[in-house]
Amino acid sequence: MEFSGTVILAGLILALLWLFGVKSSRKYRLPPGPTALPLIGNLPQLEKKAPFKSFLKLSETYGPVMTLYLGWQRTVVLVGYDAVKEALVDQADDFTGRGPLPFLMKATKGYGVGISNGERWRQLRRFTLTTLRDFGMGRKGMEEWIQEESTHLTARIETFKAKPFDPTILLSRTVSNVICCIVFGERFGYEDKQFLHLLNIITEILQFLSSPKGQMYNIFPWIMERLPGHHHTVFAQIEEVKEFIRTKIQEHQETLDPNSPRDYIDCFLTRINQEKDNPTTEFFYENLVSTVLNLFLAGTETSSSTIRYALSVLIKYPNIQEKMQQEIDTVIGEASYPTMENRKSLPFTDAVIHEVQRFLDIVPFSLPHYALQDISFRGYTIPKDTVILPLLHSVLREEKQWATPWSFNPEHFLDHNGNFKKNPAFMPFAAGKRACVGESLARMELFIFLVSLLRHFSFSCSEGPDSIDLVPEYSSFANVPRRYEIIATPR
Repeated sequence: MEFSGTVILAGLILALLWLFGVKSSRKYRLPPGPTALPLIGNLPQLEKKAPFKSFLKLSETYGPVMTLYLGWQRTVVLVGYDAVKEALVDQADDFTGRGPLPFLMKATKGYGVGISNGERWRQLRRFTLTTLRDFGMGRKGMEEWIQEESTHLTARIETFKAKPFDPTILLSRTVSNVICCIVFGERFGYEDKQFLHLLNIITEILQFLSSPKGQMYNIFPWIMERLPGHHHTVFAQIEEVKEFIRTKIQEHQETLDPNSPRDYIDCFLTRINQEKDNPTTEFFYENLVSTVLNLFLAGTETSSSTIRYALSVLIKYPNIQEKMQQEIDTVIGEASYPTMENRKSLPFTDAVIHEVQRFLDIVPFSLPHYALQDISFRGYTIPKDTVILPLLHSVLREEKQWATPWSFNPEHFLDHNGNFKKNPAFMPFAAGKRACVGESLARMELFIFLVSLLRHFSFSCSEGPDSIDLVPEYSSFANVPRRYEIIATPR
């Protein structure tokens, strides 16, 4: 009885807040949008399995900048390259805010580079970018970590002896080991039970975030907190990952040599010591734990899903796979490893990798931005505390920007002479000041791993190319590719 009373009271409070929000929004010139219902807003108008498709449809009526209510949260959606670029690049300072996504706020308590704003975000982002970029000076560089990991990957694939296998977990381990080398200074064996357990947790977290329940948590956190459900299990799992990170930090503290940092944690601990007397420093323990959590989560699933999707593409289009292999054989030959230096001599291969990222469109909404103060944009006002969604999906599939947006076509990234050409609408990592902090690492992983795999194997599946469906298995927070058993035949 007491529980249902709490829910009714919460509902009444939300209804009052809704009415207050609607009244106060009338004093602004908001971007246009469909009429919203009390409490649930425009949620009934959104397709549950692929909400970004509903946004595209609505933008045909309301234009490239529109206001929607996700629950009672006012949200401005930016559709198409022009609107997204104008906001994230041309008005970058206005749009640096990151939305306090309830799920991530609870997971990190607002610490770390991912969800923070203002001075905390500036200090942590600058440090993280510099540290990742510098990881080649006098120490084993990122490229070498990836090359070494690619040898473990190819050795493991050889053990399948051209029999079908599901590459999902193997690729997760491979990609995660790169971020582990950079952050923890060590790689984990492919059979390491604790490592496998952590990777399963990461997969579950992302699946939860992309599920209707995960979306409900972000829209109605107060109600969901009081209800039983899977979200409580997910938060317990996040706590497990954080406990693992704390243990690793403790090990680093006991063996730290400030003159010879081994990895990201060492660099951060050294900075904590250097700034311990600075009252405005953001270099303290909680920020270290949450930033490592951010890097570990973001650095595992997105790149491994993209590589897995690339293999599906190459199986579906064997002629593209053959053409890449011919180019790779000609340029790299007998060299021990592919390097990033090779990339400019492999324009077709580079174009295919870019097209894989465009076509997969792994984070169709980007991560939500947030108005930290009232923003003037295209004659409208986006009021403080509005969530802003730059619809990357609409940029990567815009007909004005791409010759055949709904077809897989590497020619999008090649000029008439077959040289690689950039396209400003290529934004899988978002753009502007909140673009993905691991972009250079992800580009390196995709290139070195895929080139290594194609040098050693030809990929197929027993049901044949036509059995491969490139439409994601489910779409929401992320586009998750379908799983297939694949065959890797040694070359």
